[in-house]
Amino acid sequence: MQDSEHAAPLSGVRPRGESRAPTPEVNGANLRSADELHRANAKVQATSVDFFYGETQALFDITLRVPEHCVTALIGPSGCGKSTFLRCLNRMNDMIDDTHVHGEILVDGEDIYAPKTDVVELRKRVGMVFQKSNPFPKSIYQNVAYGPRVSGIRDSSRLDEIVERSLRQAALFDEVKDRLESSALALSGGQQQRLCIARALATSPDVLLMDEPASALDPASTQRIEDLIFELKDRYTIVIVTHNMQQAARVSDQTAFFLRGRLEEVNRTQELFTNPLKKSTEDYITGRFG
Repeated sequence: MQDSEHAAPLSGVRPRGESRAPTPEVNGANLRSADELHRANAKVQATSVDFFYGETQALFDITLRVPEHCVTALIGPSGCGKSTFLRCLNRMNDMIDDTHVHGEILVDGEDIYAPKTDVVELRKRVGMVFQKSNPFPKSIYQNVAYGPRVSGIRDSSRLDEIVERSLRQAALFDEVKDRLESSALALSGGQQQRLCIARALATSPDVLLMDEPASALDPASTQRIEDLIFELKDRYTIVIVTHNMQQAARVSDQTAFFLRGRLEEVNRTQELFTNPLKKSTEDYITGRFG
């Protein structure tokens, strides 16, 4: 059964054969203009990417440019390949047996699948936040300090600085500053997800990947995550997978629509939702399938 949130048409999408409707409600003050998107450097560039689980092909010829300091949303029905593609960007799929990728993915112009790539270093530069919050069964402080410690940072004052900075960037510090040594598992679901964002930020990444980061949260916590995305994009390049098209319209500068392992269409978010070029895109965003 379709989730009604996913199926609800966006205001501003014009049904075929009808005149163009008003544009959807997006926070235009926070979204990049078409000119800004065009002028932004390509932080990530995927070209002709194919991906296989064993002999089963999951991605077909994906070419996508991810502009720097912008939010790119990946949308599409379940099983369309968007999360698989997201995990290609920091080689998380390497952890699955019998998978392989063809094509090229560049981060800052460097091929991340080159033979000598340091995958541990790559995952510091390209951090990831998962759909379900997964704090370590440690203190709040230890969760955030974990990555820097693995990187060799031992100085306590330096760790204190990183922990506070990361928690502030994740809009969580004021809520937990008096209980940093308490268990992270005692936090609410929304707080745990922001802690996981802080943990990802602690390694000073350039790119932040988010796989449906608010899908398990209540509306108030979802709003906090969306507000946080707006704040973070001035410092980071963000790629977010979401089933919630209203969320994509609110937070992303460009949106890429995936279908059956292929990239059907990519455009500035406002353009894709109000004037899709392909019928498949229009059918999905108006709730005809998905």
